[in-house]
Amino acid sequence: MTTTILSFQPTFTQLQEHIEYPKAGVLSKVLLQDSICQYTLFCLAADTEISEHTSTRNAVVQCLEGKGVLTLEGKDIVLEPGVFIVMPANAPHALKAIADLAFLLTLSKP
Repeated sequence: MTTTILSFQPTFTQLQEHIEYPKAGVLSKVLLQDSICQYTLFCLAADTEISEHTSTRNAVVQCLEGKGVLTLEGKDIVLEPGVFIVMPANAPHALKAIADLAFLLTLSKP
């Protein structure tokens, strides 16, 4: 079982308080999950790449800080604060952090 930061009770958190960048690679923290959705904070060190892959779940990416490029079905989307991306299940995607990059990934059942 994954340890989460929050629970399904009336509560709140400041996402910036949970952002911490690794010296290299990816650091992820599951904020909250149930049987339908999972909310994960991803922090990538600059120059980190995640190769093309797919997910069996629908996904939403909300960029919080930093800069990167998400390649979704062959189209490059610049990730910068405020960008909101919808990815349907099984859509091929890859990611490159140009600078330290933090985003919230929400996965849900298709």
